[in-house]
This record gives sequence, structure tokens and C-alpha cells, in this order.
Amino acid sequence: MKILVAVKRVVDHNVRIRVRPDGTGVETSGVRMSMNPFCKHAVEASVQLVEKGEASEVVVVSIGPKQSNDVILTALAMGAHRGILVETDAPLETLTIAKLLAKVVEEEQPDLILLGKQAVDDDSNHVGQMLAALTNRPQATFASEIVVKGNELEVTREVDYGRETLRLPLPAVVTADLRLNTPRNAALPMVMKARSKPLAVRPAAEFGVDLAPRLVVEKISPPAERVAGKTVGSVADLAAAIVSEVNEMEAL
Repeated sequence: MKILVAVKRVVDHNVRIRVRPDGTGVETSGVRMSMNPFCKHAVEASVQLVEKGEASEVVVVSIGPKQSNDVILTALAMGAHRGILVETDAPLETLTIAKLLAKVVEEEQPDLILLGKQAVDDDSNHVGQMLAALTNRPQATFASEIVVKGNELEVTREVDYGRETLRLPLPAVVTADLRLNTPRNAALPMVMKARSKPLAVRPAAEFGVDLAPRLVVEKISPPAERVAGKTVGSVADLAAAIVSEVNEMEAL
């Protein structure tokens, strides 16, 4: 089985997000970047399938600027076999990303496509579903367990009321949730070995996809600062404070 894993380079999840003073977007200059956490779970799932003998090749693809090489190298250090960078400096909408990935899928013909369920920078949760529709493949989102059974997958997924298990034929698209696994930290020898693995860099323009945005972001602003809490000395004081707040709200 051949697996294609899509990964994204985002602001590291440990970094405090700052909006640019002009409101045009999130500040990324001089900010630490890393692989989207959900994508890391997708890479780990693919490598585990190889270790179980249920997959033979893992191809990692990322779409973005030249610096996105670093998240591909992270995936190669984790155990992926080769990487593809679809290089572009243009800001891309989710549908455009799905269309570019569909072109890669058309060329690579993987049996399984794995993605993170969403990216922590925009939280869109669009690309996996769009890619499944564009490639006409069955999908299972928010996966917390993946079991290969012959030419089928049994996927347990997180839903609002708990969990449900789906069975779908290959080839298929699956998006990873955090409960799917615990991603490994690549040891230094694997990091060094990753640099010798194949990594193809291809300009996005050669895929024939219109990269022009269809949406205009007028302004981005940070959320309002959280109001400081109050400390009360007793339950009676707490009750009185709640009554006071309610009365103030009713008076508005």
C-alpha cells in the first residue's frame, strides 16, 4: 500500500500569536514555525502502518514557500520515504490547496491519503473533505484509530456524541485527530538520514491550477483582552457579586 501524507508549515503551537499592527494578517516574520500538530499525527499513522507491514511507501507533500522544506524533512526523519514540495509564495485558499493535492494524487495514485483534520493557523477543516470530493474517494474524518483489513479500512472517528466506526474501501482519504497516536521524536541519526532522502521541489504553476484568491480578507484583529477575575471571601459574597452582575446586565 502506498500512502500520501499532506503536511503544513504553521506558526509553532507554543508561540503566542500576534496580529500585525496593520491588521493584514498574523505576524510570521521571525516567528518559530513547525509542522501542524494534526499533520504530525497523520505522518505517525503512516509510519506505523509501514512498520506493521501494511504499507510499503510513504510520500509526504507540502504546499507553500521554500521554507516548507523543513516540515517535509521532519516527516522524512520520522520515517517517510520521500517528499514533494509544491512551491509557491502566494497565500492559498483551502479549495486551491485541495486542487493542487488532487493533481499530486493523480500523479502518485496512492492507496491511502492521510491529512491532519485541520490546521491550527486557520482551523478551516476543509482540505480533507474537498480532496475526497475532487478525487471521488470515500472519506473518514477525525480518525482516532485506523485498522487495515485487506482492501478496506476500519476507521474509528470522533463525533459529537462519542465515537463511530466506519468501514470504507481503498483508495480512501482519512483525516487524523489528536487521539490517533503519539507522534515520535526523531533521533539525530534519523534527522541526518532524512537529508539524503528524495525531495522533489516543483513550482505550483506547473500543475495548471488557478491560484488567484476568491475571497478578500478585509481585516484581522486579536480577540478582546479577558477581563480580570475577582476574588471573594465567601459563598455569600459570590452570590452577591453574581446578583450585582445580573442587575448591571439587565440595566443595559
